[in-house]
Amino acid sequence: MTGKALTYSSYLRVDDLLALQEPRSLDPGTGETEHDEMLFIVIHQVYELWFKQLLHEAARLGTAFEGGDARTALATLTRMLTILKTVVGQVDVLETMTPLSFAGFRGRLDSASGFQSAQFRELEAVLGRRDPAMLSPHPPGPARDRIEAAMGRPGLWVQFLGFAGLDGLDDEALLDGLERVYREDALRALVCERMVDLDEGVQEWRYRHVKMVERTIGGQLGTGGSSGAAYLRSTLLRPMFPALWQVRDRF
Repeated sequence: MTGKALTYSSYLRVDDLLALQEPRSLDPGTGETEHDEMLFIVIHQVYELWFKQLLHEAARLGTAFEGGDARTALATLTRMLTILKTVVGQVDVLETMTPLSFAGFRGRLDSASGFQSAQFRELEAVLGRRDPAMLSPHPPGPARDRIEAAMGRPGLWVQFLGFAGLDGLDDEALLDGLERVYREDALRALVCERMVDLDEGVQEWRYRHVKMVERTIGGQLGTGGSSGAAYLRSTLLRPMFPALWQVRDRF
């Protein structure tokens, strides 16, 4: 007895995927919704899928670092950077929504906020951020557990330092070591540059996110009680791997 043949739709579960968009502005009588709410939902669901893939790639990158596999690390970093460019590019689509269009359904979001994206917080933890305050929007459960687990493991920065033979060094010794890597080890120096690209890519995402929020809701508070653009601005210009920027003063 054979099962039903695998198809494009069944493999990707397309029917399930397309059933996940449920605009809250739906009028039961007419079946009409605020037009741009569908865009808002789709864009954010796609973000979450890309965050899932970035976490998947970050796990591979960490394994490559721990195994001293520079070529796999470079290939994985290249993929992560390409995904980040795609994530940033999606802001262009979201910015086709006007402030008035967003205002048409914003009140129906209740306390829902992008600030509550557990996967993005997990990604930050994987990259090396250690801020217990980031747990506060997440009630006990699997999502919070994943963030806490990521905070309890060595982040990519720590794994990178082990890969580069620079773990356990104080600030000045670390900069000395990074300078030697750049001057004496071309392959690891290339990995350093891709790590800088990764850091810059996340900062670019933060900047575009801030500007998108500013042009959509101005200085208003965000949904869920967040401070909106004010909070997002506070996250700008905070490199995750500051030593890789500081070492540039030596060249």
